[in-house]
Formats: sequence, structure tokens, C-alpha cells
Amino acid sequence: MSGRDDESWSSLGLSPLSRAALDELLQELLDRIGDVVASRERLRALLGAVVAIGGDLELRSVLSRIVEAACALVGARYGALGVIGPDRTLAEFITHGIPPELHAKIGDLPHGRGVLGLLIEDPRPLRMPDITKHPRSYGFPPHHPPMHSFLGTPIRTRDQIFGNLYLAEKQGAAEFTDDDEQIAVALAAAAGVAVDNARLYATANRRGQWLSATAEITNVLLGQVNRTSALTLVARRAREVAAAQLALVLLADEDAGELTVEVCDAADGQPTLAGTVLPVGETAFAAALSGAGHVEFADLGKAAAWPVPVATGPAVVTPLEADDVLHGLLVVAQPAGQAAQPDDLAMLRTFAGQAALALERARAQDEREQLVVLEDRERIARDLHDVVIQRLFATGLHLQTAAQLAVKPEISQRIAGAVDDLDTTIRDIRAAIFELRTPASAALRSEIRDLVAEAAGPLGFRPELRLVGPIDSAVPDNMRPDLAAVIREALSNAARHAQATCVRVTVEVGEGQLSVHIIDDGVGTDGDQARGGLVNLRERAARYGGAFRVSRAEPTGTDISWSAPI
Repeated sequence: MSGRDDESWSSLGLSPLSRAALDELLQELLDRIGDVVASRERLRALLGAVVAIGGDLELRSVLSRIVEAACALVGARYGALGVIGPDRTLAEFITHGIPPELHAKIGDLPHGRGVLGLLIEDPRPLRMPDITKHPRSYGFPPHHPPMHSFLGTPIRTRDQIFGNLYLAEKQGAAEFTDDDEQIAVALAAAAGVAVDNARLYATANRRGQWLSATAEITNVLLGQVNRTSALTLVARRAREVAAAQLALVLLADEDAGELTVEVCDAADGQPTLAGTVLPVGETAFAAALSGAGHVEFADLGKAAAWPVPVATGPAVVTPLEADDVLHGLLVVAQPAGQAAQPDDLAMLRTFAGQAALALERARAQDEREQLVVLEDRERIARDLHDVVIQRLFATGLHLQTAAQLAVKPEISQRIAGAVDDLDTTIRDIRAAIFELRTPASAALRSEIRDLVAEAAGPLGFRPELRLVGPIDSAVPDNMRPDLAAVIREALSNAARHAQATCVRVTVEVGEGQLSVHIIDDGVGTDGDQARGGLVNLRERAARYGGAFRVSRAEPTGTDISWSAPI
């Protein structure tokens, strides 16, 4: 101090020693004022950070803002937020301060087993001057930036630990201070509220999407229901709202013990499985079919022997039940490494119920339509029997009477021929009446016509077809595949070997027997040298106690005869 200052202190009666102590007190007061100002600024920054992270409701954005705000508040160069998964490891890791290109070089995210795992095991604030010297330190992977000072604190949402906030490399100091820890703990408390709000918002938004999809499907079910279209809509909306990779609707056939993939809705790049038939005994779906309710699989690809590789993550299987009738299964598979949301399980039950309702509605519509058709067919059959046949029969009687009065023999022959034609017509009408009174689904005649029509391409002409008798109603279901095989094989042989210009196919039911005759005008064959497919036809006839014969037709060609009792 100057001499004048000494005089001033002397005039106050202060000694040099007292003056030094007063200087120290003044300096301490200035330091404390500075600390108060700094604390006030940090408090403002903390409040600003709390407002910033609380103003966003998208979870990923909230987590990123928390890490950025924490680094800014405590002066950390690097920060991260690790989300704890169900298996008590880090399911997600959001970082700050590491450039994207360096992040890519580092590779896989940490699992939380080293020092980071300390906060998972014991969720209390943790501060270290040098993380590398801790006994639990495993070191850093290649390309990872060096880190020494460390500060970590858990983030709680209500009574659960959501994740941990990790901060490293205090800037401008060797380690983090107690004030830094308190700031981080305060921010973590506010972050827990922000995370909880974001999760509630996401849940509400997802439920809204589920309800919107449910309303859309309900509107479809209120109108005319097309089974495949309704199930396709159910599968598509279930996959979209659940953010899934694959959604399947499998229909169960209890008699055959099989599951058929009726609908497959897959993300881009995923294989389509529609039409796949799976034996129930060779899959892991039996538990869901037995009434166990929801069944979860870690990997859908291992749940069954799929015809193509199925690479997905966990899957949820829900039975399709309506009025205590099990129709099949709804399967929703997540991408690898992603689990289904708990709230999605309840909504999947609703979707499964809607899919079952669509099946019930479609079945009821088909039955109503079939009933209308059957009633119309019954009316036509009754009119044919009561009106048309009686008139034809009466006409035949009149013609027979007229034949007796005819003078010329040729006139009698012509009348007799007309009477025979009327008898044939009456038999054909009666056969038609039999067909009209059979279920509309039993369209064996149509199947035979389709087989004959398909042979027109290989043959170069359309074969002649004659159907006699109540084929649809009389031929049992177990014999129909063999009948189709006989016709297909005989026509295939004619196309490959006969060099024919005409083929006649006759299928007849009468006197308790089903008969098939296929005659061509080709080069002919020796029945004793029958082999290959013709041998199979003989075995098919023997299975039912029937007969099979191959002979030469007159004047040329082959005559194939196949018969079986019914």
C-alpha cells in the first residue's frame, strides 16, 4: 500500500497485522459472492435444462436432450444415457460428444458389465477421479477416446430405475466436484419425470393408433365381409401399429392336424409365407392351440419348419377364438433385438378377436348364400320333376299310341326313335335333379370339366366329355382324388403317345358303380405291356375292389376302362 493508505489505516487504529486479516476477509467475501453468482447462474442453467427436456414428448429426443443438458451443466466433455432392459443390461445407449464417424468405428454398444454396471447393481450416484483405475474397469475398445474423471447417477421413473446418466472428462478440472454431483442428481430427478411423461404420451399415442385401427376393422365387419380382405386388413394394421416385422394369420384344420398361412403381411425385404401348410405336431404352436392363450417365442424362425428362412426377433402368438370355437392363430413378430410393448399384448387380443369375428361373419355369409342357392336349386328341381318330366312322359305315351296307329313301318320306327330320345331326355333331367339337390360345394362335375379342358393344350384339340348319373352326389369324397388322377393320367398318356385326333371321355355313375372310359383314335397300345402311370391306375382300382383294363379300340386307338364300386 502507499503511504497515504498506511496513514488511513493508522487513523482507524488498525495495525499492519489487522489490516492483513481484513484483506483476507474481504477476499473471502468476494470469492463467496462469486460462488453465489456462479451458483445462481448454474441454477438458472439447471432450470432452463429442466424446461427444455420437459418441453418434448418424443422419448428419443428427450433422452438426447438430457445428455446434452447434463454435459453442459457439469462441464463434461462426454456424456451418455444407458437405458436398462428387462435382462438388467443396457438395451439402448445414447451418447454425446463422440462424432458419428468415431462412434461407428467403436462398434457395438456397451452392455453395462464393467464400471457402468456398478450403477445398475447399486443405483446410487457414483463419482471417480480416474475410471481406469477402478477394479471393475475392463478398459476401452479400439478407437474409444480416453476418459478419466467420471460421474454417474441413476434416472428413476416413479419406483423403477429407467436408466443411468454417465458423464466423463471434466473440462477445466481434474475431477467432478460435489456441486457437479448435486446438479447431476437434480437433473436426473427432472429427467425421470420427463421420461415418464414421454412414455405415457407414447403409450397414449399407441393406444390411439390401436383404437383407430380397431374402428377401421369394425367398419369393415359391419358390411359385406370378404374373408381374405378382412384378415389381410387385420394383419396389416396389427403389424403397423405394433411396429412389427411380420404378421401372419394361420387357420387351423383340426381333422388334418395342419395350420395354413391364410394371410402374410411382411415388411419390405421379408419373404411371403402365404399358402404355407404346417403340420401342427412339427411346430411350437400347439400350446397356443390348446387354450394356453398368449404364447411368446424368442425367435419365430425356430418355431416351425418354414419353407424359406424367416429372420425375425421375438413373436407373440394369439389364438383366434369366437364363441368357444378356435379358428387359428394371429402371429406378430418383432424385428431382431426388439421386444413387444406390454400394452400391445392386450390390443393383440382385440385384433385376434376381430379376425375370429371376420371368419365367423364370412362363414355365416357363405352359409346364407348357399342356403339361397339351395332353395333356388330345390325349386328348379321340383319344377323339373313335377312339370317338365310329366309333360315329356305324357308326350311319350301319346307317341307310343300314335305308333300303333301308323300304317307305314318307317313312321313307326321314327316314332319309336322319338320315344327313345324322350326316355334319354327324362333320364338326363332326372340326373340333373339329383345334382341340383346336392350341396353347392360338391362340384365334382366342374372339376372333371376343368381337367378335360386343361388337356386341350397338350392334345391340340378339346376332348369330348360325357357325364352320366348323379356324379356330384354319389361319388364319395375319398374316391374323388383317384377319379381325377385316372382322368389326368389317361389324357396325359394320350397327349404323349397316342398321336390321336379324337379323344372321348365318359364318366358314369349307375347301379352302385363308378365307371370311366377314355377312348382315342391313335396308334393304340398293348394292355399287357402297361407300365408307369397305367400301373398306378390299376392299383387305384384295386384299392376299392374295382377293375382296370387297357385294350385296343376299333378300328384304331386305345380303350382305357376304370371302374370301382360306390
